[in-house]
Amino acid sequence: MAAQRPAAIVLAPSRHAISGVSTHANLLLASALGREFALIHFQVGSEGRSETPTVRAWRLLWSPIALALRILLAGAAVVHINTSLNRRAWWRDLAYLIAARLCGARVVYQVHGGDLPRRFAARHLPAPLLRKALRLPDAVVVLASGELAAYREFVPGQRILAMPNGIDFDACRARRARPPRRRDAPFQLLYVGRLARGKGLAETFEALALARRGGVSAELTVAGSGSEEAPLRKLAMQLGIADAVRFVGPVFAEAKRALFESAEALLLPSHSEGLPYTLLEAMAAGLPVIATPVGAIPDVVDEGVHGLLVPVGDTAAIAAAIAKIAARPALVAAMGIAARRRIARRYTVARLAQDFAQLYRGLCPAAPAREA
Repeated sequence: MAAQRPAAIVLAPSRHAISGVSTHANLLLASALGREFALIHFQVGSEGRSETPTVRAWRLLWSPIALALRILLAGAAVVHINTSLNRRAWWRDLAYLIAARLCGARVVYQVHGGDLPRRFAARHLPAPLLRKALRLPDAVVVLASGELAAYREFVPGQRILAMPNGIDFDACRARRARPPRRRDAPFQLLYVGRLARGKGLAETFEALALARRGGVSAELTVAGSGSEEAPLRKLAMQLGIADAVRFVGPVFAEAKRALFESAEALLLPSHSEGLPYTLLEAMAAGLPVIATPVGAIPDVVDEGVHGLLVPVGDTAAIAAAIAKIAARPALVAAMGIAARRRIARRYTVARLAQDFAQLYRGLCPAAPAREA
């Protein structure tokens, strides 16, 4: 008789929400990890909900109790909390962390970006309190090597691991070779993500205008929605690049894949990030990137190999990067091939599932090993 799979509860927003954490949870819940552990989704956060302030306040009070009941009823061995080190998520998820420990479950505390611990402590609560709370989980998981060093320095002795995101490589890679660009055709740039402050889009528009004034023929497709859409449309008009910027709204599945296949480079000039799925998906499709070296991006993108890294908020550097790759099609092709290989080797959902299976297994040694 096959041994019963240990239960593992994965905390994340609605599976239908548009967020990196929801994407991460959906990939994990559908992965091979489910062959070894009975994975249970527990919804947290406001994303995907329609509720009044009163209902939201009641949910925040009741939800940790609901998690405790779920742990006890399922006999869950592992509780996997997906969080971010920002004030709102921190206090909400601290309640879940305490509830899980009181129920005797082993806790994986995965941090998807936000402040580094010393900065967060300086802004929001005393460092000893944060340090004590970060010792409560059985393991802390981060996305980037820089975060790994910062957390290990802040919480010495705690088990801290770096496990970068993974994607379904076969679903993201380009279906056909990208045809050579005609000599008279503009270079095609792409941005996919929220249209929000902190994403670096204002300086990107200014950089595109600067590059075009310098004789670079380039166009930008902007895929996404958000509070900054109207100001960005106005800025494009003021800079005289409205005819070179195309807003296409949010894109998913085949529509996103089609954009990756028609573009020649991805722009990701964010001021802060964890490890964006857009970056991994675009590189899997063979796109080089122009990005800022924030979060886990420098772990994925080697300068001049998979793309070009530019300082945060540096309009002139973004313009120079656009001019460089627009003028060198052979470099674009070589970086695209290298980008695709990097994702295939290191950033697949199969690797992600294997990493978490090993971690979960170490936390509950009675778990049966996966069959070969």
